[in-house]
Amino acid sequence: MENTILGFTEAQIAEFGTTYGIAGLMLLMLFIIGHLAWESKAGKFGTFALYLGLSFGMVGYIAKYFIQYKLGIQ
Repeated sequence: MENTILGFTEAQIAEFGTTYGIAGLMLLMLFIIGHLAWESKAGKFGTFALYLGLSFGMVGYIAKYFIQYKLGIQ
């Protein structure tokens, strides 16, 4: 068990952090955007615009995983 932390390698810990850690932060950002829309009384269109504008970058990050899965890249 050389070069491990609690039985996990550095690569396994990094993979866990980049998948589940960043997914958790994305969910937190979605809740923050919703709270921002609620506090500003943005209405339906304003809420849609906030979610579209502020969460559009997450779409590319999520698409990266689907593209890697489809191409068979691990």
